[in-house]
Amino acid sequence: MPSRLPTANGDEVRTTSDSHFGWIRTRLALERTLMAWVRTATALIGFGFTIVQFLQRLQSSVTPEALRRPDAPRYLGLALIAAGVGGLLISIWQYRKVDAYMHSREFAPIAGVEGLSRTPLLAIAIALTLIGVFAFGAVFLRVA
Repeated sequence: MPSRLPTANGDEVRTTSDSHFGWIRTRLALERTLMAWVRTATALIGFGFTIVQFLQRLQSSVTPEALRRPDAPRYLGLALIAAGVGGLLISIWQYRKVDAYMHSREFAPIAGVEGLSRTPLLAIAIALTLIGVFAFGAVFLRVA
């Protein structure tokens, strides 16, 4: 017979196989959401950096007088890179907040595992954030 445990906000948590698998589905949905943000940020950062490189090379073959806004590719690239890094920072914050909630004491009976190992996806998201910050700095300082 399933047991019912009260939560901090007055709700009850039923410890059944349904609630356990519901917890797992929610956990996996959280992972998929972070993966989607990582893919989107990778595209934004990569495309931002590429557009700067490509259009600067293209501009070098054109006379400076023919260009109306020679810094436009740089600004567009910086905006795309910043959007990727900003999205990653928000998604990492959201992931950590929801993950901490799902691993709180009130869901321990449903989760059924103590000390569930964290995914390497969070480390990848943090590494990509650092790469994005480096790319932003390189474009901003015109090193790349």
